[in-house]
Amino acid sequence: MAAQDDTSTTPRVGRRPGSSSTRTTVLAAASARFASDGFAATTIRRVATDAGVDPSQVMQFFGSKDGLFAAVMAVPDTALARFDTAFDGPDEHLGERVVRAYLDAWEGPPAESEPLMAMLRGAIANDNATTQLRDFIQSRLEHGASGRDGADTTLRAGAAAAMLVGIVTARRIVGVPALVDADREALVATIAPAIQAVLVTG
Repeated sequence: MAAQDDTSTTPRVGRRPGSSSTRTTVLAAASARFASDGFAATTIRRVATDAGVDPSQVMQFFGSKDGLFAAVMAVPDTALARFDTAFDGPDEHLGERVVRAYLDAWEGPPAESEPLMAMLRGAIANDNATTQLRDFIQSRLEHGASGRDGADTTLRAGAAAAMLVGIVTARRIVGVPALVDADREALVATIAPAIQAVLVTG
């Protein structure tokens, strides 16, 4: 009997496929929720309810709403890391680090840049996607700027997001000659002071 009891426990090893299946279910629920409600209104709790799981499971898989959105949009973790680490270090060169991080992500290796460019092109053609992309980028900037001095963090992050998305759109999609032809370092030198002024207030 004991031997039979031991064998009966072996199916528990099958939890790995279950976890993978649960992750897929959460991604599908998140995709539908982001599409219907947009980035800002979507919450981890709502996605968890839609997927029939506990919110802690969603957090375990994706870490945050930003991470969940990035997974839905197939944005690599390396791109998220670029955005987040741009805020590491002194405020003195923050604008330069942020501009470099965004240009590196959107113009870097295809594994990073192609999903981001797909997001951007989709946003241009779809108002809902535009809102999601804007709010997602703003959330990354707002998260990084939140620990710094200065009021109106959301406003400053939003302004910086608009500037950065505008530059990438003009350079990579619209094809504004001056921006397309600009050397990367010249572009950073030109844009960084403006981003610095927006994100870092006296």
